[in-house]
Amino acid sequence: MMAKQTYQVLFRNCSSLHFAPWDGPFWRQIPSLNIDQFRSESSDHHPKTQCKLVYDQERLRGIFCVEDRYVRCIREGFQAEVYKDSCVEFFIQPGERGPYFNFEFNCGGAMLATYVTDPTRVNGMLRECLPLSPGEDRMILRYPSLPAIVEPEIVEPITWFLEFVIPVAVLERYAGKRVDVSGRTWRGNFYKCANETSHPHWGAWAPVKELNFHAPDSFGNLRFGKMGMIEI
Repeated sequence: MMAKQTYQVLFRNCSSLHFAPWDGPFWRQIPSLNIDQFRSESSDHHPKTQCKLVYDQERLRGIFCVEDRYVRCIREGFQAEVYKDSCVEFFIQPGERGPYFNFEFNCGGAMLATYVTDPTRVNGMLRECLPLSPGEDRMILRYPSLPAIVEPEIVEPITWFLEFVIPVAVLERYAGKRVDVSGRTWRGNFYKCANETSHPHWGAWAPVKELNFHAPDSFGNLRFGKMGMIEI
């Protein structure tokens, strides 16, 4: 049995809510993870995709870096089918079992987000999930490096970034209790996909057993450092 992927989530003061460059002072010393487990159903385009994640008392903050080609983005608005565009995704399960959240972002910053209580597929749909509200969409910040619409497709090599900030309060609304982060191990996964581009692909940080990202049994470990003790 393969060991679970593990990522150490460092404590960092995230209160400065503006875009922070991948190689800038905020992110420079934060370790990255690689989204490099591509499904066999993918085309031969496997973009180099990395992500960094940190936290503080009030929020989770992450940034994706994608060295890409064949970039397309035509979905706008909250809960659009962003996974059909050039897209990155962050799934997180507070704790080591139970319901989880999926946060899916196209390269223009549009988001699809739900709280999944039963990921069993029924006629291609999740059996039980709660869509996040428009108010929560406004609470979750995104800082894309590309415009909202990318059409026609960019076929040349391009590196793009997507930074996100998720308030812990949003997670607590669905968990129904205070979410304890410091020193805990949660579970989750990170994905790269582009279903409706000229070179579709499906990549994961922790490999999935089939072409289905809603696979909590495949999630890796997210180990949160002690609050205030690993600050950079």
